[in-house]
Amino acid sequence: MDDQRTAAERTADGLRLALRALVYAVLGGAALLAVVTVASVLGPTLALDLYTPAVAAWWTVFTAVVVQGVPFLLLGTVVSAAMGAFVPDRVFRRLLPRNQALAVPVAGAAGVVLPGCECASVPVAGSLMRRGVAPAAALAFLLSAPAINPVVLVATSIAFPGQPAMVAARLAASLAAAVVMGWLWARFGRQEWLRLPKGRASGPAASGLAGFLAGLRHDFLHAGGFLVVGAGAAATFGIAVPRSVLDVFTGSAWAGVLLLAVLAVVLCVCSEADAFVAASLSGFSPTARLAFMVVGPMVDLKLIALQTGTFGRAFAVRFASVTWVVAVASSVLVGWWLL
Repeated sequence: MDDQRTAAERTADGLRLALRALVYAVLGGAALLAVVTVASVLGPTLALDLYTPAVAAWWTVFTAVVVQGVPFLLLGTVVSAAMGAFVPDRVFRRLLPRNQALAVPVAGAAGVVLPGCECASVPVAGSLMRRGVAPAAALAFLLSAPAINPVVLVATSIAFPGQPAMVAARLAASLAAAVVMGWLWARFGRQEWLRLPKGRASGPAASGLAGFLAGLRHDFLHAGGFLVVGAGAAATFGIAVPRSVLDVFTGSAWAGVLLLAVLAVVLCVCSEADAFVAASLSGFSPTARLAFMVVGPMVDLKLIALQTGTFGRAFAVRFASVTWVVAVASSVLVGWWLL
């Protein structure tokens, strides 16, 4: 009787979460329509010329990035939420070899078949460490999962149509950077730098249908905001920065790579959609855009903040700095080889 009551309560909780998500979607859509309506009415009054070539170009780039990126963002968050709700952490631990040198590439390659966004990779890596997985392997998975999962690779192939070399280059450069970072931690990492995360609460709310819906809602709304910000930043960058300034960087392969590698840290674009932002930066070399896609899912502002809160500041500062250097070097070498 208690089990039946518990099952009924879980079902009711899941239905309430679904209904709440639907209400949020309806209210959000209504609010968006209201904003657009008010803007269209007040625009002429405020003498806002929304039809200049520069503004039209901004809206074109912004809309293209968002419209192309949202389906892959949704698919990625669905898979990530399903992993968190239905796949026990012990599955990862049992699949990894006990030898660290072998566990690192296996954990890195697991990102190809076990996708998750970069926001979810930090708590997953912390959970693996708590359950006995070697930190080097968990960190390799942390870097590879958001960078080389199937959703990201398919999105990259659509963002760069007819360029399979770009997809292969992203896979190779990201996997290489993740594995190298895992090996570097196994060789040089110190236990005092890493603050192991404390255990988290478990129960019906953290798993099952209710956990899936809660995780999906959180991940999509959280990552969707970063997609909008990244799309707006990319559109603004393309319109506001004079072509003469861009020519300074686009004319030099090294300068272009370094600029986009820095922008990848600042823009905080979600890994499921950053390929579309990179594709919009058409003035830069393929290697520079590859560096943007490799660095972004591994080192950006939100990831540094998440790593600081989970593993401590001493870890985040060292790990993010070295990861940036390794990711840039990997992008340059793979870009020179494949692109």
